[in-house]
Amino acid sequence: MVATNSVRKRTGNISVGTSVFAMIVLEKELSKVYPEIDMVTTPDGSPVGMVHANNCSSDINAWLGLFREFSEAMGYEVDTGKLFSVMFNKALEADPDGGGLLSYGYYSGENITGIDKGRPLFVRSPESNFNLANFMRTHLFTAFGALKLGMDILTKNEHVAIDSILAHGGLFKTPVVGQRIVAAAMNVPVSVMSTAGEGGAWGMALLASYMINKDQQESLDVFLEQKVFSDVQGEEVAPDASDVKGFEAFIERYRKGLAIEQAAVDHLVENGRD
Repeated sequence: MVATNSVRKRTGNISVGTSVFAMIVLEKELSKVYPEIDMVTTPDGSPVGMVHANNCSSDINAWLGLFREFSEAMGYEVDTGKLFSVMFNKALEADPDGGGLLSYGYYSGENITGIDKGRPLFVRSPESNFNLANFMRTHLFTAFGALKLGMDILTKNEHVAIDSILAHGGLFKTPVVGQRIVAAAMNVPVSVMSTAGEGGAWGMALLASYMINKDQQESLDVFLEQKVFSDVQGEEVAPDASDVKGFEAFIERYRKGLAIEQAAVDHLVENGRD
């Protein structure tokens, strides 16, 4: 949280990789215990609600690997960066809700949704608008599906206010696209800073610097804001109303489709074993 300058109340950070988590600095304690929410604190003692989902980018990587195989079979060598950039940007051309498509990138179980095993799944109806743009948007949406359900507990049940989120992880290497998806899911502005990938070692160094160099009575959030991150470059993407509405339509489909995912767990045999 220190490394991403996310210690001030009403701010937070989201870390994206094979799993995904969001940490939101709260203005007060939650009203009750939620199994989906882990309670931690900032270094200066403010309560933090943490939502962690086991699955995020693995299924996206698998599908893009398939598209790479197709390209190579056709005789075209594809640069990895270009492959991700082209495919991610297709998602911006999609229907706001992903065209009625549905997927679950569950390589392992998800505590938030009550699914105890992983079964990656892609589903559509005959009426779905099945094209590449909607396919990519759906997989980017679902990467944050379980996280969204956990975040809804904070924002809708507990009425937690969030002014901004700082995002980091490989998914954000393609400019704008990942930020727009997360902004749609969270309905808050999302920033990516040039220093966001520095990680825990740098965060610890910043805490040591704070203890040595802070002015008398200077709070940690003020120290970070004015003495560390004041000149750090970053780009903020605000939530687009159409994206937000589309994500809400998708997440309703996601909730209802969890029975399909559970059926896959119950009936799809893994490696010849129950």
